[in-house]
Amino acid sequence: MRQLLTERYRERLAGVLSCYDRIIVTGTLPGACYAKGMMGFLSARQIRVFDYPRFAEPLRDRVRDRAAELASAAGVTIEHIAKKHIRKEDVVAKILAVRGDHPGLVHIISAMEACNTYKPWHDKQTHRTFLRPDTGKCLHYYFYFIDAELGLIYLRVPTWCPFRLQFYCNGHSWLARQLTAAGIGFTLADNAFLRIDDWERAQTLANGLSPDALRRVLDRYAQQCCPVLDVFAQSYHWSFMQVEYATDLVFRSPTILKPLYQQLSRQAILTVKAEHVATFLGHRITAQLAQEIGSQFATRIEGTCVRHRFGKSSIKIYDKFGLVLRIETTTNDVAAFKHYRKVEHRQGPATRALAPVRKTIYSLKDLREILLGCNRRYLEYLSSLDDFSAGIRALDRLTQPRPVKGRNLKGLNFFSRVEQSLLAALQRPGFNIAGLRRADLRPLLTQCSPATLSRQLARLRQLGVIKRVTGTYRYYLTRAGRAAIAAGRRLTEHTIIPALA
Repeated sequence: MRQLLTERYRERLAGVLSCYDRIIVTGTLPGACYAKGMMGFLSARQIRVFDYPRFAEPLRDRVRDRAAELASAAGVTIEHIAKKHIRKEDVVAKILAVRGDHPGLVHIISAMEACNTYKPWHDKQTHRTFLRPDTGKCLHYYFYFIDAELGLIYLRVPTWCPFRLQFYCNGHSWLARQLTAAGIGFTLADNAFLRIDDWERAQTLANGLSPDALRRVLDRYAQQCCPVLDVFAQSYHWSFMQVEYATDLVFRSPTILKPLYQQLSRQAILTVKAEHVATFLGHRITAQLAQEIGSQFATRIEGTCVRHRFGKSSIKIYDKFGLVLRIETTTNDVAAFKHYRKVEHRQGPATRALAPVRKTIYSLKDLREILLGCNRRYLEYLSSLDDFSAGIRALDRLTQPRPVKGRNLKGLNFFSRVEQSLLAALQRPGFNIAGLRRADLRPLLTQCSPATLSRQLARLRQLGVIKRVTGTYRYYLTRAGRAAIAAGRRLTEHTIIPALA
């Protein structure tokens, strides 16, 4: 069995870290998030169904007034974005570059966006009057904060009933604050750690993200930005909308990661089949399966990304900043995963059984183990692929020009006749045993003068093709030199020349 990449590149890795990345949570009011529940709420307060819009309008004004109050208190201006091509993240990033990352309100953005609502309806056949689900558009506020515990977060608040909230945070930002509190030095670029002074301690902290702590933050911002809880006399129920869990292999040098990632991404897009994708994500392909399965290769600003999708879940591999190889599992439906848990039954006692993951935020710890397992299975698969990255690095080192003492040293050219003659001479079996000197090459390379041979030997030595025995003028081929010459001759004689004949 092949070693995992984490073992194979142990000496060349700065560290390995698995951590939650993007987390998007939805907040709903249990008694108002469905049409019958809202009808019961209105009935208990003796509000007619067709008076529902009149009931919702004062609540809309409350949210608008609260947004204005928070903006005034923090000295910020509410910015309305009407164009789809303007990314809210870019707007906030510009503000943070000037403001800094101290806790508090960063910015408030408003936008007209789609929302779920209810429509009063009278059925002429049954003569029933009721609310039915509907969709429309209303003004939404995005409240961006720097939270002392979670870092940059936002809460999306609609101005129309039933006030379905959306909350965003990032696990890497949360971990950065945990590392600071623990006195552990680190370098964070965007949402990736390039350096951590204590990787093992960081992993222990990353595993400690608590649903109780998350719930306290969620409730606090809901109370602050959506002042309607006193009307409904309920607290929000928080459930996962989207979750990302990342495993980062942080390399010490881009020269190690670049050829490795190119090799792995190329093979992954060519070799991963539907059954592999299902296995990575803990599923089986059955005759009844109606999920979309596929792979996609995409070019990003930072680099490239290979993404395999299965229904509402996906797993991908991409590079960040030339140093981080990231494996990331994303799901928009945590219930697609199953695990053994306590299951309540309508009749009889509760039992432990294999059941879908609950969408509540209290599934945070169980979900971490499940998504980490997905990343591990994908890592095992990647580790089983052919790894020619060492050869790619060697070829790049031998053929690319390099600066030496103020001048460019020419790399190897396997298609040059003079170069081929020199490399073929170096490959003679006798030289592999006893080594070679310049005088040994002169009878074999009569077209080269002694001065030219001296320069060529010095060049090959600087390229790493040959090495000199200490205290002598005798040379031997290095391992990389021997492999490169053999590969070059084999490619020329058995592929290129027959193809041109």
